[in-house]
Amino acid sequence: MAAYYLVTRARGPAWDWSRRRREQAGWDEHAAFMDRLVEDGFVVLGGPVGAGDGERVLHVVRAETEEEIRARLADDPWGEDMLTTVSVEPWSVWLRSSRL
Repeated sequence: MAAYYLVTRARGPAWDWSRRRREQAGWDEHAAFMDRLVEDGFVVLGGPVGAGDGERVLHVVRAETEEEIRARLADDPWGEDMLTTVSVEPWSVWLRSSRL
């Protein structure tokens, strides 16, 4: 049975700190990959956290296991050297708006 997870990703060692997120090499391929995860219902919500361009990214993911999440994210064209997976935590949703 699928559950929700909070996935935190941070800028990796290949990140070019002189460029904004959408100016990074391979942005278009990464964005297309993430859009497919949303279309598949795997990523429910996601985006940068923090002011401006955000220092890290938070995704709400619906999956069976942490291993499934790590396997799917391994196909990201940016790779772990560009966007490192910092944590994958199960999330118990107790409150939910019908407006989402």
